[in-house]
Amino acid sequence: GVVDEDGYLFLRGRSKCMVLGPSGQNIYPEELEAVINNFTYVVDSLVVEDNGGLTALIYPDWHQGELDGMPRAALRKRIADMLPAINHELPNYAQIKKIELMPEDFERTPKKSIKRYLYQR
Repeated sequence: GVVDEDGYLFLRGRSKCMVLGPSGQNIYPEELEAVINNFTYVVDSLVVEDNGGLTALIYPDWHQGELDGMPRAALRKRIADMLPAINHELPNYAQIKKIELMPEDFERTPKKSIKRYLYQR
């Protein structure tokens, strides 16, 4: 967690989800996912460690793309082209190296959180 200037404690993420960065920084995927989920055409995302780097698994808003007259190939390219914009919003030690699109929504628990263990590499 982090304590702000007024003394309030803010949780950054779950310790069991934390990824240790190459320089020893604690990276909380939930923070990165919140940034990614704010982008257009992104329904949900999951950040996982992959060969020493971070990969963003993104479930795109296929339906909204169709409503906007965008073919799936164009939507795939548009999301792939978001990588520099996403990394601009993130700290240097938490840069996303790769984006992978998910063909269907993530598996979820009964309380609607993503089953992270199914997507670990």
